[in-house]
Amino acid sequence: MTSGALVECVPNFSEGRRPEIVRQIADSITTIESACVLDTHIDPDHNRSVITFVAPPEAVVRAAVNAVRRASDLIDMRTHHGEHPRLGATDVLPFVPVHRVTMDDCVRIAHEAGRFIARDLSIPVYFYERAALREERVNLEDVRRGALELLRAQITTHPDRAPDVGPRQVHESAGAIAVGARPFLIAFNVVLRTDDIAIARQIARTIRARNGGLPFVKALGLRLHTRGLVQVSMNLVNYEVTGMTAVYDVIHREAERLGAEIDSTEIVGLVPRAAMDPTAPFFSESKILEHQIEQCKSV
Repeated sequence: MTSGALVECVPNFSEGRRPEIVRQIADSITTIESACVLDTHIDPDHNRSVITFVAPPEAVVRAAVNAVRRASDLIDMRTHHGEHPRLGATDVLPFVPVHRVTMDDCVRIAHEAGRFIARDLSIPVYFYERAALREERVNLEDVRRGALELLRAQITTHPDRAPDVGPRQVHESAGAIAVGARPFLIAFNVVLRTDDIAIARQIARTIRARNGGLPFVKALGLRLHTRGLVQVSMNLVNYEVTGMTAVYDVIHREAERLGAEIDSTEIVGLVPRAAMDPTAPFFSESKILEHQIEQCKSV
């Protein structure tokens, strides 16, 4: 890999219980010579996986479409069940500027990828975040509201649920997809040592920005059935304003107030070095984006 322009792509797939399927999707990305898979995260409770890869702008669309195509071949949404809301076999496909690439470049890349997916795979595409074509689709949670089940019922009859590109019906097995361009986002989960989902949901409401909590924090309380625990699952959409240490401290305080304690933490995907506190209990060198890119360059 060269030290030139780089785009990060972080597709989320609706498969977290069959690692061999996730490996096949990751392998489809690396068939594009200049694409490098940096991290793979698999979650059986969410039944979801996240693959982080980087590629030059001229290659990233081909690598991303390869992954979406492979996922559509291997994942059948008619039999999918999991804790996390999702739209399709590939749920979201965000592009993030890393080096010598602008956000406008990533918007163009997202639109190009969306057009390929709609045309070649017959999957309806919704553009979100900076790539949104409609104001009401900027926020991913608005695009994904009601998940695939509600979209399947509404896409053909509700004008506001029509896709930005692609057929006005969900793909029978692959569902739909949200394609976007955005700045770095940190997916950070805190597991609580309790099976009381009400505690996780109360903490999520307390810290969630839209409920008057911490700025730029999105949060859900979810069950971890395989562990008999619950989790506060978060997206930190501006880590420079609200970072992992800030949310960890608030969750620790709120959990104690509600009679619970923190069991563990989890970073999904990679984070910029500037976002990682080396003194924090969740610090991990292997989760730093720049570190993994350097490792990729050395291969």
